[in-house]
Amino acid sequence: MAQSAPLKARARVREFALSLPGTAEEFPWEEDAVVKVNKKIFVFLGSEGNTESPGISVKLKDEEVHGHALAVPGAAPTGYGLGRHGWVSVPLTGESAPAEVLCDWVEESYRTIAPKRLVAELDAR
Repeated sequence: MAQSAPLKARARVREFALSLPGTAEEFPWEEDAVVKVNKKIFVFLGSEGNTESPGISVKLKDEEVHGHALAVPGAAPTGYGLGRHGWVSVPLTGESAPAEVLCDWVEESYRTIAPKRLVAELDAR
């Protein structure tokens, strides 16, 4: 069975996030995946099998990038009080940002949360 576009986008984002220095995938809420750096979450991936409402959440400190992410149809500040700290939840739908842009946002989130030495390692690549 062919993977839907949203699930392909999620797989691409997951693969990119795990390619960054010092990252690890964890499942703190049963099947919901997160990717961490230095034991801190920098992207919420949700459930791999979520075909109803797939999406990701990232922390975006840059105001312009944050605004761009919120302009995606259905995007919103992340719940549980995370939105006020710059977290944005972006649905993975046909109207979502292209996978390249999603990966840029994941990298922005990583740079916000990762220790300086790992960011330097990324920049040296």
